Amino acid sequence: MNRSTPSQINASGLSRRSSAMPSSGFIRVKLLQSDTSQCAEAEDPYLAINVKEAVDIPGKGVQLVQKKKTLYPKWNSCFDAHLYEGRVIQMILMDRPNRTVAEASLSAKSLSEKCEGSNSSGPLWLDLKPSGRLQISVRYYTESSENNEMIVSQQKPHFVRRGAMKQQKVHEVKGHQFIAKFFRSPTYCSFCTEFLWGLNKQGYQCQICNCAVHKKCHDKILGKCPGNAKDSRETMMLTERFNINVPHRFKINNYMSPTFCDHCGSMLFGLFRQGLKCEVCGINCHKKCKKFMPNLCGINQKLLAEALQQVRISTTPDRKKQLQTSSSTASEKSLIGADEDEEEESDDDSSYQQVWDVDDVPTAQVPAVEIRKFKPEDFTFLKVLGKGSFGKVMLAEMKENGTFYAIKALRKDVVLEDDDVECTMIEKRVLSIGCKHPFLTHLHSTFQSKSHLFFVMEYLNGGDLMFHIQVSGKFEFQRAQFYAAEIVCGLQYLHKNGIIYRDLKLDNVMLDKDGHIKIADFGMCKEKIFGENKATTFCGTPDYIAPEILKGAKYNASVDWWSFGVLLYEMLIGQSPFHGDDEDDLFHSILHDTPRYPHATPREASTMMSLLFERNPPDRLGMPTCAAGPINSQAFFRNIDWEKLEARQIPPPFKPKIKSASDISNFDSDFTAEKAQLTPPDAALLKTMNQHVFKHFSFTSHDALRS
Repeated sequence: MNRSTPSQINASGLSRRSSAMPSSGFIRVKLLQSDTSQCAEAEDPYLAINVKEAVDIPGKGVQLVQKKKTLYPKWNSCFDAHLYEGRVIQMILMDRPNRTVAEASLSAKSLSEKCEGSNSSGPLWLDLKPSGRLQISVRYYTESSENNEMIVSQQKPHFVRRGAMKQQKVHEVKGHQFIAKFFRSPTYCSFCTEFLWGLNKQGYQCQICNCAVHKKCHDKILGKCPGNAKDSRETMMLTERFNINVPHRFKINNYMSPTFCDHCGSMLFGLFRQGLKCEVCGINCHKKCKKFMPNLCGINQKLLAEALQQVRISTTPDRKKQLQTSSSTASEKSLIGADEDEEEESDDDSSYQQVWDVDDVPTAQVPAVEIRKFKPEDFTFLKVLGKGSFGKVMLAEMKENGTFYAIKALRKDVVLEDDDVECTMIEKRVLSIGCKHPFLTHLHSTFQSKSHLFFVMEYLNGGDLMFHIQVSGKFEFQRAQFYAAEIVCGLQYLHKNGIIYRDLKLDNVMLDKDGHIKIADFGMCKEKIFGENKATTFCGTPDYIAPEILKGAKYNASVDWWSFGVLLYEMLIGQSPFHGDDEDDLFHSILHDTPRYPHATPREASTMMSLLFERNPPDRLGMPTCAAGPINSQAFFRNIDWEKLEARQIPPPFKPKIKSASDISNFDSDFTAEKAQLTPPDAALLKTMNQHVFKHFSFTSHDALRS
């Protein structure tokens, strides 16, 4: 991607163009679905987005030039584009392998005009060439420019809600980079040659060579990736050790019945000459997959892998001694912390899991009591309070006593498809310990139906900080200081328990009826981060992501203190500290730019924010190794009595206007206008769903048992 030279970067971190300035804000385009019924059949279609600028080239006139790299957004996700004069957005519909199906090119300005006088458009269809359609929605945001500095428009605040992102876990085996994959069409396992059945992600697929396997088979595969498998180390080893080096004799073949590739597992499409068939062993593959097929003609990989495993077991010295000491080794690991991969692959019946699930299963020392399990029929769903790709949060009333709760409903098929089962269990466990702290959202119970998972939480009818800052633009010093102090208490409690939050933002900080804050939404949390044990997953909301995450380094609680600095900046100054025309520009700004502090910003506030924006994690404010001392002792908090604050004895400077226990006036009308109902999953998928993975989900708090 082309970067501007340092002289073209202003102090606020915004890349400026000499000939094109944003005329009236930016648009957010959401990609909904494609309709290719009128064009060539597309297998697993995806989108490529090119943003091009009109540039006056001497001797050639005005031409469209692509200065930024191509974007590949997922379906039902968004991308932003400022309304520069002459900017054109090209949307290309593609399928595997990188074949262009159809495309459409529109100016950014014409897309903004589809909002028709409002700030958003409903779903609309764009015609593609040569044929087909693309459904999108467009939201328009205004900005104003003053003294070369982006400022918040008084009519429409700059703050907008942005969803968090999380990188899928990669399982590396012999060079393959396997990720969990939900196969929507029949697919074969290239290892055991059986179908991939069920909804529980169904299997793994290599991101490099597209090799598809069962989850249980992925660590047994023999061929190396990437590159030509014929020259792989495994092929050479098998040649030398077992004298196995039998190349396939592939020839182009016409298939008269549906046939699947023995490498990537998908069907061989077309009317004739659909793929290659080995004349000797009869295996089939796409032409594109030929180079990934190892020289194992006539060899059953499954039987060979089992034989190799038996050889390893029989030749392992002192095997019996290793088995006897395995339990003590496991205990030691639990004390010092396993690495991230071992931690996320641990079984549900581990000692750590048993500690967290104490509320689910009565122990032998405690007399067994009947724990009530709730169900959807116990509640009346009234209004939608928020929604996202995960599901919905709805206001609900318990029928038996009229108490109002916020219920987060997750679709099981989405949880399985996104490989988020463990994250959901972590969220339940963190919520369960949140009941012990005044500034964390309290959990009433969790339960499940065949299609959904339900979190029943206290209803915080004061709304979130995003809603309030959109109303006021920014907060006065005393109000921002009060919220910041209570957030610090909540973060420190999580960190003390080995939990990093990883998604601190305005949207996730709620107000109760009195005006105290509550940190909510623990879906991005990571447990057992003690000492040298660190996390590695790329996740968070773009504006708040810490530099160490962007660099791909291992990290700990330091990332929460960076996000806290961003949130504090937004509360006090009314805009984000880092800016960019797209995510690449934004991440470049986070890694390199220094935020500006207006003259009106109190010195103690700018000093503390500068310490929070320290790019070396150990030196960042909030970390025990920070030279500036503990965050609680900073001048910014000099008038805060921390004991009274944590006891909720300091009156909040702002009390939200609430008419009743079920008042929804402090929530976005975009959400509350929707009908409060659950989104049903596909009936066919529901039948194949693996319900066993959710066996530890149900939970009832002690407070719920007493009520």
